[in-house]
Amino acid sequence: MGNYSIVREFVLLGFSYLHEFQVLLFALILLIYVLMLLGNLAIISFICLDSRLHSPMYFFLCNFSLMEMVVTSTVVHRMLADLLSTHKTMSLAKCLTQSFFYFSLGSANFLILMVMAFDRSVAICHPLHYPTITNGPVCVKLVVACWVVGFLSIVSPTLQKTRLWFCGPNIIGHYFCDSASLLKFVCSDTRHIEHVDLFLSLLFVLTTMLLIILSYVLIVAAVLHIPSSSGCQKAFSTCASHLTVVVLGYGSAIFIYVRPGKGHSTYLNKVVALVTAVVTPSLNPFIFTFRNEKVKEVIEVVTKRIFLGDPAACR
Repeated sequence: MGNYSIVREFVLLGFSYLHEFQVLLFALILLIYVLMLLGNLAIISFICLDSRLHSPMYFFLCNFSLMEMVVTSTVVHRMLADLLSTHKTMSLAKCLTQSFFYFSLGSANFLILMVMAFDRSVAICHPLHYPTITNGPVCVKLVVACWVVGFLSIVSPTLQKTRLWFCGPNIIGHYFCDSASLLKFVCSDTRHIEHVDLFLSLLFVLTTMLLIILSYVLIVAAVLHIPSSSGCQKAFSTCASHLTVVVLGYGSAIFIYVRPGKGHSTYLNKVVALVTAVVTPSLNPFIFTFRNEKVKEVIEVVTKRIFLGDPAACR
């Protein structure tokens, strides 16, 4: 180890190469971030305030919105601070902490998307048994399992990284402490931890995606047996928003963490990661709102109740 300089902090380059656009980029990301918070908080509030949305589907959506806010906040706060600061360093401990929360919450996000697909498949394929299968206690256990499994799965690789020796240079070309970026600065053999990261990526991205695809295959098979066209349309409309979010989320995750040769396109990975972490979570509230008639109806009713004092809206 005498030939190496041990690294205790890292410099996050982020978007520092866009010198003249730092303030503009800060304002744009801050605006999108605020819209994301307001949109997801609105969904959570509407679900909590109106009894018509007290069902398993909206309970899972409420938790998904909460996860979106938290996972985005783990990276955006630091990114915004670095855009206006000349001191862009982060200690190793803070770097590993940020990485842990980002990937654990991201893993939990994929699990909740899988649970939402399971909920829709049970509702459409087994409508008579749906209230029994997805009762309150079962829904709570599923959500708790998503949070717990997401966090526990990242504990081991994070602890392994705390025992590694990090060497110079200490410049990370990303705007947050991505696992692949950190491993580039390890002095010793990283094949084991890289295999663990790949396994977790395959587990939480590809495995959950395959289970979601299976759920939708069952949904399509069940819908094709519905005699009325209005029934088919209603069944598909309840899944459209979820499927849109799945395509956006899984597409970017596969591009960054699962595709071969991911380490050779740092700039492109950074842009896609920015869209995944900031832009997509800000679009999700609108996707779930505009494609769901019941949510739009509740928003209209709650808005009248708050701003117009409409007594009919309280019933």
